[in-house]
Amino acid sequence: MGVPLVCHGHSRPVVDVAYSPITPDGFFLISASKDSVPMLRNGETGDWIGTFEGHKGAVWSCSLDKHAMRAASASADFTAKIWNALTGNELHSFEHKHIVRACAFSQDTHRFLTGGMEKILRIFDMNRPDAPPKEVGTPPGSIRTVEWLHSDNTILSSCTDTGDIRLWDIRSDKIVQTLETKFPVTSAEVSQDGKYITTADGSSVKFWDANNFGLVKSYEMPCNVESASLEPKNGNTFIAGGEDMWVHRFDFQTGEEIGCNKGHHGPVHCVRYAPGGDSYTSGSEDGTVRIWEVNTVNHEEKESNNLSGHVKLVAEEVVRKAESLRITEKATEAAK
Repeated sequence: MGVPLVCHGHSRPVVDVAYSPITPDGFFLISASKDSVPMLRNGETGDWIGTFEGHKGAVWSCSLDKHAMRAASASADFTAKIWNALTGNELHSFEHKHIVRACAFSQDTHRFLTGGMEKILRIFDMNRPDAPPKEVGTPPGSIRTVEWLHSDNTILSSCTDTGDIRLWDIRSDKIVQTLETKFPVTSAEVSQDGKYITTADGSSVKFWDANNFGLVKSYEMPCNVESASLEPKNGNTFIAGGEDMWVHRFDFQTGEEIGCNKGHHGPVHCVRYAPGGDSYTSGSEDGTVRIWEVNTVNHEEKESNNLSGHVKLVAEEVVRKAESLRITEKATEAAK
């Protein structure tokens, strides 16, 4: 398949990527890296918008709220931070007692979920960020992934050193279902329409019914995979990436491989489809983010429009977005 837009900027491995939904100003992409500085990009072009500065350790997870107005990051510095996605300013820092590995905004954006080495799931009230968080359940190990589903009434989590996905009802604080896997789940995604949960464990990609929790499909991959993502528009294809450094694309119904993207120079740690399904992103040990068009036939690598230096924003894009949302706050001048 075609050649990607190559997004440079990170100096260490990229371990998580996340898209915003489509907004009136397009859609956006955030990446987390062991270099401690999450980066925001235009989700379609890969053009760099800004860098969120403030963490003192590797950033393991990142998220954007549904309006792409706020970003979040989870870090080895024992904090999870909320950022203004327009200015790059830190809005709040939630202190933890150990490494934070996963974070996610609720679908209504009013709550924020974290998990990590403390083996505790915490839900913070975004309307009262200084209030003590709600703690949910007792996971059996260090938390690797977290997600919201069922109109924010259910959360799912997986652990670093034990198999299975556990689904918690936050109203009762009890496990309502366990999805059994042979190996620890390294990636979990709730489909855009809320019908499926996509998981990666070992060399297996599984699709679960998000309502009755039955196993819908299970496919063995060519190698151990770290991440998988279902095409959001029609749900007819999925992608997976892992230790062989390639991004594989498959038919959802048959499991047949229909494409393979080569270009990374290290294991692929994370993959995600763009919200419209026309492209997908991969992040790798090689420190790059690559955006692949679904049906591209180009033969030369493209470089996205990146700027050098640690900067908080690209003024033109941010101001345009701010004006469209009637925000009067002026963006700070980009540092050189």
